[in-house]
Amino acid sequence: MRRWGPARIAYLLRLNPATVHRVLTRYKLARLAHLDRATSRSIRRYEHSAPGELVHVDIKKLGNIPDGGGHHALGRQAGRKTRSKVGYSYLHNAVDDHSRLAYSEILPDERKETAAAFWTRANEFFTRAGITVRRVMTDNGACYKSHPWRDVLAQAGIAHKRTRPYRPQSNGKVERFNRTLLDEWAYARPYRTEQERRDAYPAWLHTYNHHRGHTALAGKPPTSRVPNLTGQNN
Repeated sequence: MRRWGPARIAYLLRLNPATVHRVLTRYKLARLAHLDRATSRSIRRYEHSAPGELVHVDIKKLGNIPDGGGHHALGRQAGRKTRSKVGYSYLHNAVDDHSRLAYSEILPDERKETAAAFWTRANEFFTRAGITVRRVMTDNGACYKSHPWRDVLAQAGIAHKRTRPYRPQSNGKVERFNRTLLDEWAYARPYRTEQERRDAYPAWLHTYNHHRGHTALAGKPPTSRVPNLTGQNN
């Protein structure tokens, strides 16, 4: 499959793009955005019917900002000179499939003990919101194959599902959360220090959960599907 869109096909055939789009729709050919880039197969989108039926978990590795700012603040050339030895942060994220309610922490590594301890706190967060987590989905990272991870889920009676290799869209809810936090927090403005960026994270996460409208939720925030979440009107 060449994966050409209506505009490119129209140009090659000297047709109106709207005409090409109508023909593709008539034959029920998927939009490019609905295709897996690697296989060209249609992505099967789903949503579980209640909070807690599935929680997506992932880790996003993010380069730290050197004191004085990185390339977003200083420009790419000057920013390169400040990049060395500033290290990385690891955002451990858990997103409920039904409500998109997110729990997230900025942690120093992605070791198995760190991931297991994170899940304990994440599960407590969902429990306080009135959500009983039944299943967790992760990728095949080493920390999620470890005994500490297995044990922390087993102790809570939670089933563990893994994504198929090279199919990150299976864990799509948290992958989408990762992209959103990069656009709306991590790179939203030129921070001068890593601490300044971290200090801004709790407020952003609160906005995401309590106030930011989501297209999949008819323009409402995750709290609209989690009535027991404290502080939802703040």
